Amino acid sequence: MMKAIQCISICKAYRHYEVLKEISLEIYSGECYALFGPNGAGKTTLLRILATIHRPTAGQFIVAGYDGVREKIRVREAVFLVAHGSYLYDDMNAIENIRFAIGLRGKNPPDREIKLALDRVGIGAFSELKTRYFSAGMKKRLSIAKSILIRPRVLLMDEPYASLDEKGQQMVNNYLRELTESGGTVFMTTHDRARTAEVTHRVGVLTQGSLREIPAEQLKESHDIF
Repeated sequence: MMKAIQCISICKAYRHYEVLKEISLEIYSGECYALFGPNGAGKTTLLRILATIHRPTAGQFIVAGYDGVREKIRVREAVFLVAHGSYLYDDMNAIENIRFAIGLRGKNPPDREIKLALDRVGIGAFSELKTRYFSAGMKKRLSIAKSILIRPRVLLMDEPYASLDEKGQQMVNNYLRELTESGGTVFMTTHDRARTAEVTHRVGVLTQGSLREIPAEQLKESHDIF
């Protein structure tokens, strides 16, 4: 199997505080990897490093075969980040936001594809509404629609189930299954054990800057995984 993500002794420090300590990790094409951990453990920091938003203090990471520091642009072409922030333009409607974001990647999907993506995530009826009027859940759905149209090799997600109702959470899992079954890779940070257990292949737990893996079956058990 091809390695989609490889972290080699990744460290990240802010002044004298070491957030990540020698994180080493390999995730393969077709896998969904879920990262758990208490608040402040460094989950989002690791996600942002993989998205090339932050630079590691030490260590190396490779995404889709590209060095995350030396080949940052190539990495950004291969990944898509669904983050807490919506990264939307409030004065644009849903379709305009999609066209702008995907246009930056040199793509121009036909109207029919955009409509299908918006319908699939459940906001087709609001396609011409300015996103300043969107709820947090609607903005999350719009981010998923962008991902559907972009078809990233590696999808990075920060709390994918947050702000979504039960139907929205199921929609996300249906999409994640489809993505991994077609060879795509998912790396998510999450606190939702039940929903994550439905789709993840591997589970990591980040505590005090250090990573350990646990069997995915443990998500269905009642004891504390931290």
